[in-house]
Amino acid sequence: MKNKLIKLIKSRGVKVGVIGMGYVGLPLAVGFAEKNINVIGLEIDSRKIDAIKSAKDTISGITPDRILKSCSGIDPKLEITTDYDHLEKVDVVIICVPTPLKDDMTPDLSFIESTAMEISHRLREGMLIVLESTTYPGTTEELLSPIFESTRPLGNALKPGSDYFLAFSPERIDPGRTDYTIKNTPKIVGGITENCTEVAAELYKILVDRVVTVSSAKTAEMVKLLENTYRLVNIGLANEFALICDALEVDVWEVIDAAATKPFGYTAFYPGPGLGGHCIPVDPLYLSWKLSQIEHESKFINLATEINQNMCGYVVSKIEEALKTNGKRMENAKILVLGVAYKPDVSDVRESPGIRLISSLIEAKTEVSYHDMFVPEINLEDECMFSVELTKQSLSSADCVVITTGHSYYPIDMIIDSSSIIVDTRNAAKKYQGEPQNVIKI
Repeated sequence: MKNKLIKLIKSRGVKVGVIGMGYVGLPLAVGFAEKNINVIGLEIDSRKIDAIKSAKDTISGITPDRILKSCSGIDPKLEITTDYDHLEKVDVVIICVPTPLKDDMTPDLSFIESTAMEISHRLREGMLIVLESTTYPGTTEELLSPIFESTRPLGNALKPGSDYFLAFSPERIDPGRTDYTIKNTPKIVGGITENCTEVAAELYKILVDRVVTVSSAKTAEMVKLLENTYRLVNIGLANEFALICDALEVDVWEVIDAAATKPFGYTAFYPGPGLGGHCIPVDPLYLSWKLSQIEHESKFINLATEINQNMCGYVVSKIEEALKTNGKRMENAKILVLGVAYKPDVSDVRESPGIRLISSLIEAKTEVSYHDMFVPEINLEDECMFSVELTKQSLSSADCVVITTGHSYYPIDMIIDSSSIIVDTRNAAKKYQGEPQNVIKI
């Protein structure tokens, strides 16, 4: 079975199914289609499918013309559907579904579990299944494998590594980046057997320049968690230094820039209003939860999470401080928030610190508005808010302007010149042509 599937992959005759057409799944599906591979994209939201096919819903790094070319034309290679029965046509299934946290901060694997059940009903000999969704170490072997085994008729279970193949390969996509893409970012692959690893590695060689194999699926799962925990902890350290520098009346941004001149032993991380995106605020907590199941504590993860989550409250305190300098109070103050996307120049608002800040400001009884060219509207718990136009008038009419996302299109000179006072959480004022006197930095 292994040799047969590898031969099929090398001949480009393999048919690939990708479940989840989000920022992980859609680039994979388009990438395989561009390599002349027939791809089935599974997406449960039919409205999203329509938006993708019309190129109205795009993912950073996947241009509309690439999507349209893959989905249409004389010989379209990508078909997107809501019908799981299409998996009966494929040789490979790649799972790219969300893995959020529940309200109690424990892993929500319901998307993986329901997807695995759909696959199990269509599982056959010679198939390869790869999980890319970030999760806790052991998920591939301890959750997926038993599901695939339990749904088979008694005595007719398929054995992973000989009858079918099961592996984990963590996504390493950074939305908005153009210097590192699927092609030139090394791909980690770990199967639950050596045969599984070998087959999965052969598949990804179609797309990426370098495939890095590890000894097991659990190791591959752990690699992803280390990468994101590294960032969580170091951003937490940068945020704590921001608090320390504020207390000591030192500019934390100047400190970081100076430290970054050291050519070894130091990597610059920067403070901000909190963590956003799906990965960094969420993934390390999967590991923390897993460790709690074996009565072990991850002190670094828990402390860094606490520091990062408290940054929103710290920014609110800086806004209150800024208002006081102009004789204003929080209640009924007009606050303009610049940026609700979690990072510059993308439309992604998952775990957005800007949205968390807006909710906190509403609770403080301020009059909040926001501007973000990439995010025309946001849904809060009780209302829908729309982005306002960024003009001299909208800036000057605000009692305080808060920069929460460092979008590259911001006219920094106009923002600073037109605003009475600014709380800058991203050091955006660094681009100002002069010495601004109305900026409070975190």
